[in-house]
Amino acid sequence: MAYFSSSNKLMFFFSASLLLFLFSTNFVAGESDKVKLNLYYESLCPYCHKFITNDLVKFFKSDLHRIADLKLVPFGNAKVSDNLTVTCQHGEEECKLNAIAACAIRTWPNPKMHYWFIRCVEKNTKNWGESCFKTYGGEKAIRDCYAGDLSKKLILGYAKQTLNLKPKKKYVPWVTVNGTPLYDNYDDFVAQVCKAYNGKAPLPKLCYSSASAKKKALKLQVSYANEAFHY
Repeated sequence: MAYFSSSNKLMFFFSASLLLFLFSTNFVAGESDKVKLNLYYESLCPYCHKFITNDLVKFFKSDLHRIADLKLVPFGNAKVSDNLTVTCQHGEEECKLNAIAACAIRTWPNPKMHYWFIRCVEKNTKNWGESCFKTYGGEKAIRDCYAGDLSKKLILGYAKQTLNLKPKKKYVPWVTVNGTPLYDNYDDFVAQVCKAYNGKAPLPKLCYSSASAKKKALKLQVSYANEAFHY
């Protein structure tokens, strides 16, 4: 049986560390280099629903997350009264689902984890509890968060982030890349993230496919704060 000497072990350790460093440098962007992709949304907005379930999924089903960080902010067009009561555009159920999303983000800070739970909720807003908890877990932590004061504190924090945006949010979904709104180009967020990346890591494959794809002319699908919806 072969054994490593102390010197060989040390050499192996440094060689492995160097390879790991080179891999990280060449393939994964450093935290300071990553593009900041933020989505300001509300749960029952039909256009937010579409963006989260159909479009944003590309972020994690590709390698785009190597060069960008995703942040979800569940508040949208809600309002906060002087006594800190939150009123949501689509009613109390939307306030509840926004709070559930906030609690999920608190439970799983890593976007790779909380995104899939939130997407599950968005795909089944009426009967999400059983299926989403069964698939992703976290039931006790999220329910405890929602039942206590924590969910309100979280939502008020998201309210502050949303209401203090500069320039101000005009509608939802409101997508920013490094703090700059995409306005009517939010459906083209992949190309915008790729364009904004200035790091040393190679661009993800999705960047090249996005650049070559022809953008369709679509009517802007958003929910303005002064619009009333009935569910």
